Amino acid sequence: MKRTRIILAVLFLFCLCASMARAAEEEPETGLFYEAALFPERELRIGFVYDSKVRDRGWSFAHDKARKAVGAMPGVTTHFAESVSPGKELLDALNEMGVQGFDIVFATGRGNGDEALKAAAIFRDTVFLYRSFGTERSVNAVPYAGRMYQARYLTGMVAGAMTRNNTLGYVAAYPTVEAVRGINAFALGASFVNPTAQVKVTWTKDRYDPEEESRAAHSLMDLGADVIAQDQDSPAAQEAAQERGVYSIGCHSDMSAFAPEAHLTAAIWNWAALYRKVVTQVREGRLESEPVWWGLDRGLVDTAPFGPMVPGDVQDRTLSKKIELSSGKAKVFEGPIMDRDGQVRIPEGQNATDEDLLRMDWFVLGVEEIAKQP
Repeated sequence: MKRTRIILAVLFLFCLCASMARAAEEEPETGLFYEAALFPERELRIGFVYDSKVRDRGWSFAHDKARKAVGAMPGVTTHFAESVSPGKELLDALNEMGVQGFDIVFATGRGNGDEALKAAAIFRDTVFLYRSFGTERSVNAVPYAGRMYQARYLTGMVAGAMTRNNTLGYVAAYPTVEAVRGINAFALGASFVNPTAQVKVTWTKDRYDPEEESRAAHSLMDLGADVIAQDQDSPAAQEAAQERGVYSIGCHSDMSAFAPEAHLTAAIWNWAALYRKVVTQVREGRLESEPVWWGLDRGLVDTAPFGPMVPGDVQDRTLSKKIELSSGKAKVFEGPIMDRDGQVRIPEGQNATDEDLLRMDWFVLGVEEIAKQP
């Protein structure tokens, strides 16, 4: 009998361990996961993969600024690869960092999900975070993004207050949902302070082509735009605005050094706020599982300092709205909101849900697309 009890106890422990092992392999829907079992004194190796050069002064520049902040943390070393094209080149770069034993890899380019998930399936001891609005994830691959539309709303307020002829120009890259959402937020911010403000948009179909971006900015100014905003990585639109004596709104990083006489403010990223948190969590052996979509409330997006030409009352009103957006008291896409055909898209008393924001493919009233000049 005693022998039987021992055998049963051993079998029970075996089944329990097997069950725990299976549970460890399954991904929970919520809560914390990915136990890295790292010790505080262990040095962390962290890799960053950029889709453009860090000197672009825009997207990758902002990520590399955060990389330097992470590298200043005790017990951390960082490495980066720049100008990595999506697809096979990206997958090769992620796999290489996995082979080298990196603890964390940030794939910062747009649309990195497939490659990050593939690399994460092979290198289970590396945490991959990839910039995406998707929700697909694995035990060691998490998507992250930021609510840049909140900052663009604030810059739209500044632009709407500073325009003299109620025509704002927007030099945009590609007509993605994120771009459309950002343009709409900018237009809503402008109309909040100036109901007669209109936004004219030109698509350049590039993310870094200073010559093309400058040409697009000039074409918008030829149509009467006296404030130029943008979503590309170079400061060319800012420089073009200063050349013509009109105002400008930067993006991704503070571009005031390139057009100090024109630059009103910019919608900027502070990726260090997120990256430092991730590093700390991995250092402690646990990482939050939920996809990240932070905004003003977590400091991931913000506005650059105001230019000296922005009056105090405009600054105060913008900062007051920033507090309301950060606290959740105000929402960017709060109804009633009509599209440019006059159809009510968000009824009065309602706010756009995240699902609405992630499939936004329509423009708000007051936005006009301008064909790119040959």
